[in-house]
Parts: sequence; C-alpha cells; structure tokens
Amino acid sequence: MLFEHDNVNALARKEKAQHYAGDTIHPSTLEIMYELGILDEFLKRPHQQVTELGGKVGSETVTIADFTHLPTHCHFLALMPQWDFLNFITEQASRCPTFHLRMQAEVTDLIEVNGTVGGVRAKTPHGTLEIRASLTVGADGRRSVVRERAGLKVIDLGAPMDVMWMRLSRRPTDPPQTLGHFDRGRILFLINREDYWLGAHTSDCRFQAADLRTPESLICAFVIPKGTADEIRQRGLEAFRQEIAALEPFLQDRIAELGDWKQISLLTVTVDRLARWYQPGLLCIGDAAHAMSPIGGVGINLAIQDAVAAANLLGPKLRQNNVTESDLEAVQRRRSFPTRATQRFQILIQNNVIRKILGSDKTLSAPWVLKLLQRWPVLRRIPARVLGLGFRPEHVKAR
Repeated sequence: MLFEHDNVNALARKEKAQHYAGDTIHPSTLEIMYELGILDEFLKRPHQQVTELGGKVGSETVTIADFTHLPTHCHFLALMPQWDFLNFITEQASRCPTFHLRMQAEVTDLIEVNGTVGGVRAKTPHGTLEIRASLTVGADGRRSVVRERAGLKVIDLGAPMDVMWMRLSRRPTDPPQTLGHFDRGRILFLINREDYWLGAHTSDCRFQAADLRTPESLICAFVIPKGTADEIRQRGLEAFRQEIAALEPFLQDRIAELGDWKQISLLTVTVDRLARWYQPGLLCIGDAAHAMSPIGGVGINLAIQDAVAAANLLGPKLRQNNVTESDLEAVQRRRSFPTRATQRFQILIQNNVIRKILGSDKTLSAPWVLKLLQRWPVLRRIPARVLGLGFRPEHVKAR
C-alpha cells in the first residue's frame, strides 16, 4: 500500500504469527492507517480501545498514561491479536494491483548477483522458489534469516529475562480494567480483551506484557531471569501456580487449570540492533533491524514506522529502478534516532525501575513520580505521548 502511488511491484511472504506476538496498536500506527484511508475499515473489526494505562503498586491504584489528549485522530491504544491485524493489512494490500502475496514461503537464502542482493530463495510446499527483486526488504523478525544470510553485524544490548506463557480462563466477574500489579518482588500484568485476558507476570526478573488468543481466556506471561526456566520447573508446578495467584487472588479459583508444564511456553527475549541495516540491494527493518524489549509493546509499531520511512524515501527511486546504497543509508539514518531512543528508554526502565521492584521483599508503595501523576493528571499526557507516538513518528507522504 505504501508503494502503490509509486507503481512499484511488491511481493510479500506470510507465515503463521507466533502465539506470543504483541497485539498493541498504538495511536501513531492508527494515524498511519488514517492517512492510508483504511482506519474506518479497521475500526469495524473486533478490537478493544484503551484510553488509559494504569495498575496497582502494593495496595495503591495508579493511572500512568492518558491517551485522550494526543494530537491524533484516535485517542486510544487499540488491542487486536497480531494475526488478525496482519490479516487485515493483507486484505487491504491485496486491493493494490502491484501487491503480490506468497503464503507458506520460508526464505532460506539470498540471491547475490555481482556483489548485490538480487532477491531471495524460499522453501514452499511445492518446492524451492526464486524471487528476483531490485530491492529486498528483510522484515522477518528477530530471528531474521535475511540478516543472518547477509552477514550483517548484530549489536546485542542484553535482555536479562525470558518469558513463560500460559492460558487461564476468564470469568464475567473478573476486573474489567487493564491491570498491572507490582508488589513484594513480583509484577503481574493483565489486559482485559473482552472475551479473553492478556497478561504478564514477573518474579525476580524483569517486566513484560504479551499476547495469545483463545475465547474466554486469560493469557499470562511469567517473566523470569534469563536461563532460569529449568530451575523454576524444578521447584514444581504448584509453587509456580501459587506465585501467580499470590498477586491476584481472583485467579485462585482457576489456577489449577495449569495441570502440565506442556501448557506453559518459553519465549527467549532478545534486545539488539544492526550496526548497519543494509547492503547493496538489501534493507532490513523492524525486528530484523532492531529487536525491541517487550516493554511498552512498541515492536510492531516501530516496524510500521520503519516501513513508512522506507516508502517515503525509496518509493520514487524504486519506480526509476535507481536505489543506491546511500539511499538505503538514508533510511537507517532517519530511523536510527527513534530506535536508539526507544531502546534506551526501555533499558532505563528495565534496569532502574523493574530491577528495584523485583529486588524488594517488602510491600511496595507508589514512588513519588507516580504520586505526581495522581495529584496532577495533566502529567499523564507525557508518558502517553512517549508510548502512543514515540520518538519521531512518521507520516505517509502524498505522491
């Protein structure tokens, strides 16, 4: 869709979305959909709208972010399972005559022609497929095959946690609001998704929020110190269940639904970025260029911002089949600041806020910063702007 006005042929591959993919769609992304003329159709799809983010610190309820004053058409954060969102985008893109989609096509290698990437080789149910292109865009996630085959240098910023995911049923009497509970060295996040919950639990580790989908279910993510999953399993399933229920007693009546470790999946978290996002004929964006911490749920939104910047800068060049290495460098230069700023913000929270909470064995009270947000609600607009718009939000240029 972003290249439609440049009459550029685009071919995408689509694989099954992972169960732990995030589903937060930020106001900056909703604004891009407005600029593309597809927002109204998106809002007709099942989704939830979150105008405020808050939680509990000890026994105190706090509101952290208020999205209702953002300078955007949508004053809320939307929640939609990522596979539903990707299906929606695919449907909209399929209306463009220059867009082509290959399902179940797994990239296995790059095609190199005279030192330039000239396309990809992919494995399909029908055999090997070769796709030739003047520009290959690697957007295949944090385990990117494209960037691995290109030999691009990865800078590992460290992620001292992994996440254990599980599913619990949701009841009509459950709290209706989005929850984040911090107390006694534990953190539990729950997001009400109407017919199911989405949640994240942290203990002696770092924070995260997450996603899975099943009707009338609550999805929880137990965040653990990196590499300690085996130790947690050795303590036993009952100890694991009770640690979750300790923060939110309303889960006690269903915690026994976790009857086997096979119901709990492990996600290995990484935070990194490429030293260089490109080489002749190739550009990486999104998690392939910079894997984000789950804090704030900004991953897919930054990936979309990267795509908009790439379309704005490269669209006219692609139409003339004249994309140079300096053009690809311009995309990285444009998106480096928001990427670095966001990752620094996430690491700051991870190391200076979450670490202190998880290292405490005492009942917590809200720190002075959160108390200021409660006393002067106007200050809640600041974290809302950082989360909702990010650093240097992109806009679709009319062409």
